[in-house]
Amino acid sequence: MIGHIDCNSFFVSCERVFRPDLENKPVVVLTNNDGCISSLSPEAKKLGLKRGQPFFRFKEIIEANDVVCFSCNHRLYGDMSSRVMTTLRSIADEVEVYSIDDAFIMLDGYADSELQDFGRFVVRKIRRDVGIPTSMGIAPTKTLGKLASHFAKRYPAYNGVAVIDTIEKARKATNLVQVEDVWGIGRRTAEKLHRIGIHTALMLADTPEERIKEMFNVTLQRTWRELNGQPCIPYEASHGEQKSMTSSRSFATDLSDFASLSEAVSEFATTIARKLRRSDMYALEISVYLATNRFHTDEPQIFDSAQVSFPEGTNDTITIAEAALDALKRIFRKGYRFKKGGLTVTRMIHREGLQMGLFTDPRQRDKRQRLMHTIDSVNASYHSRDIIRIASTGNGISALVRHDLGSPLYTTSLSDIITVHAK
Repeated sequence: MIGHIDCNSFFVSCERVFRPDLENKPVVVLTNNDGCISSLSPEAKKLGLKRGQPFFRFKEIIEANDVVCFSCNHRLYGDMSSRVMTTLRSIADEVEVYSIDDAFIMLDGYADSELQDFGRFVVRKIRRDVGIPTSMGIAPTKTLGKLASHFAKRYPAYNGVAVIDTIEKARKATNLVQVEDVWGIGRRTAEKLHRIGIHTALMLADTPEERIKEMFNVTLQRTWRELNGQPCIPYEASHGEQKSMTSSRSFATDLSDFASLSEAVSEFATTIARKLRRSDMYALEISVYLATNRFHTDEPQIFDSAQVSFPEGTNDTITIAEAALDALKRIFRKGYRFKKGGLTVTRMIHREGLQMGLFTDPRQRDKRQRLMHTIDSVNASYHSRDIIRIASTGNGISALVRHDLGSPLYTTSLSDIITVHAK
C-alpha cells in the first residue's frame, strides 16, 4: 500500500501556525506581485473565492467579509515544507517528496487493520511537531492514494485519513470524482474523454483496456491501470538530476530602463548559481529572456531571448552574472516596457562529468570556488540568501516585486523570531 500525505491549504496553514488568531477565519495567500489568489482557507472558499482568481476583482468581497490577505512568503513556506518532510522521514523509511505540500510514503509491512491507525498517527504527529494540518490517503496505487487524500481532506468524518483497500471502496470513490479531477489528466485529455461519454473516474476505469490503448497515449493507459488497482507509476525516492533550471519573475511594474532590468537579471543569475552549487551541477549554457505585457495591447509587444555558452561548466555567480548581462544587452530594446524576465540553464552537467578548459588556470578556479563556498557559508549562517551579494544586483529584485502584504520570516530570520511575553 501507498500513503499520500497532503498539507491542507498549505500556504494559509503556514501563516496560521504563527497567527493562531486566524483559525476559523477567511484567509487568502496571493501569488507573486499580489496578482491572483494562490491559496485560501475553507472559510474563504465558502465566500465564493477560488484559486487563480484576480485579486483586484474581488476586493469588495474581501473587504466586506474581513478576509485576511498575505503576499506569498516563499522562504517561510519552503522552510515549513522541509519540516513536514523531515517529520515524515522520521516515521517512514521511504519518502517521495512530490511537491512543496505533498509526498508519498511506502507502507509495506503494515497489516490492513493497522493502516487507519498508522495514518492517524502520521497526521497527528505532523500537526503536533510542525503545526501544519494534513490529510492522508492510503491505497494500492498512487492515483487512488491521491483520490483518498482528497476525500480525507473534504470530509471531516474521516478524521484526516481515508483508506481505499477494497474494490468496493475504489468503485465508490471513483464514481464521485470527475475525470478532469483525476491526477495526471489534463484539460485536453478530459475534453476528449467527455466527447466519448466518459465523465467520471469510474467510467474511465470501466472502459475496456483495448479502447484506451486505441485512443490514448501511455500516460492515460497508466492512469487507467492505477484506477483499477494496478500500480504502474514508479515510486521514486528522488526525482533524479534536473535537466534544466529557471529563475524568473513578473515585475510589479513594467520596466523600460536597462539599469532595473540588469539588477533583475543579476539576481536571476545569483539564484541559479546558488541552486547549481547546492546540486553539485554546472552550467554549460544559459538563456536570458524578456517579455512585454501581453495585456497592454495598445503598446508594442516583444518576446526575445539570447543564449550564452561557456567553454567549461560553471556554477560561479560572477561568471554566470557577467554572461547573463551580456545576453541582456543583446535583447534589450528601448521604447518597450517589459513585464517579465528570466534566466534558464539549458545545458547542465554533474561534477563527475566536468572537464577543465584547455587554458583554465586551476589555481584561479580553486580560488573562485573557495570564494563561492565562503559566500554560501556566510549567507547560510545568517539564514539569509543575500547578506553578501554581487554589486550588480543593486537593491535586489524585491524592490521590483509587489509584496505589500508580506508576513515575517518567522523561521529563517533572527529579527522576525516571535517574542513571547510571560506574565
